[in-house]
Amino acid sequence: MSNQAIAKFIDNQSIFFNTIPRFLHGVLGSLAIFGLAVGWPSNHWFVVTIWTLIASYSFFCWTSCFHEAAHQTLCGSKAFSILVGRFIGTMIFVPYHVYRESHIRHHAYLNKPSDWELWPYSDPNSSLWFRRIFCWLEIPFGIFTSPYVYARLFFRSDSPLTNPEVRRKIRNEYLLIAVTWTLILGTVALTSTWIPFLFAWVIPHAIAGVFQTFRKFTEHLGMQSYDPLLGTRTVIGSNVITRVSSYFNFDIFVHGPHHRHPRYRHEALCERMDQYQEEHPELSYPVFQSYWAAIADLVPSMVFNPGVGMNAGAPAPAVEKSHDVNDFVQDVAAEVLGQEDAVVPVEKRRELSSQSEPTESPVAAH
Repeated sequence: MSNQAIAKFIDNQSIFFNTIPRFLHGVLGSLAIFGLAVGWPSNHWFVVTIWTLIASYSFFCWTSCFHEAAHQTLCGSKAFSILVGRFIGTMIFVPYHVYRESHIRHHAYLNKPSDWELWPYSDPNSSLWFRRIFCWLEIPFGIFTSPYVYARLFFRSDSPLTNPEVRRKIRNEYLLIAVTWTLILGTVALTSTWIPFLFAWVIPHAIAGVFQTFRKFTEHLGMQSYDPLLGTRTVIGSNVITRVSSYFNFDIFVHGPHHRHPRYRHEALCERMDQYQEEHPELSYPVFQSYWAAIADLVPSMVFNPGVGMNAGAPAPAVEKSHDVNDFVQDVAAEVLGQEDAVVPVEKRRELSSQSEPTESPVAAH
């Protein structure tokens, strides 16, 4: 075995053992779902409440896993990422490939009108009142609004998604969702288990949707800049609760460097943010030490003006660099972002990229 093959094997083993413990929430979450379904150890309201909160949080963590699968950075295996992504997407009514294609564009066109994932907040044609109404509907009904937002990329006639092969995959994934849920709901009806299904699945899923909506808002709502590091809120926890929560959510809370370097592995993001802050102390990055602090920064935008980019007061974005958005790039600011919208000079970006090249995931290039 060559030195290069050995190095790749060791790197993949490191990815595997760094990732697997992040699924441990699923063990407790599965136990909670079982407890809710069969009333174990009792149906006392306190037991039901605890199981519901545990199951809801586990569902929320699975959405972060879905995000990681879209980047194809789970356990060093592209095939594993797609398999897990399709399973989770089927259960939450969002086809894996429609989410991946939307998310690729979300990274490339952050806070711009062409950022379909942040619709309607990124759409300058959406009125303030519509954005306000949609914002407050998303909080309790995220399990419905999220599938709708992602479906727009596939079903709308003005969609930029024109690749026939990708559209075929998405169509088949929608069919898989329809067949799977027909079987699930048919089984529930035949066995008359609607009440256990409601308590063990529907309610925790709905609460997880609230968590997910707040996470999306905290990362993006109210942010003006098109530069990934300044156009997202980053949370690097200074307390145990925030750090543990970030760990089980694949460090997605470290959102700025993730947005700029979408091929980076999750465990490298904190170090990357530290590097940028050290190199550019003159910039005031939106970095918070707790999630509550980030939420406090979010609330005024959520109440008064739910929007990003132009809807948050930014000028129209500059023209992007010439590129083909069919996959995640190494450095969004260097490869996609228009020069007028970039904050860190290109020369410095290239220097920083060369310094941390080894931290990039070997599977992300596939």
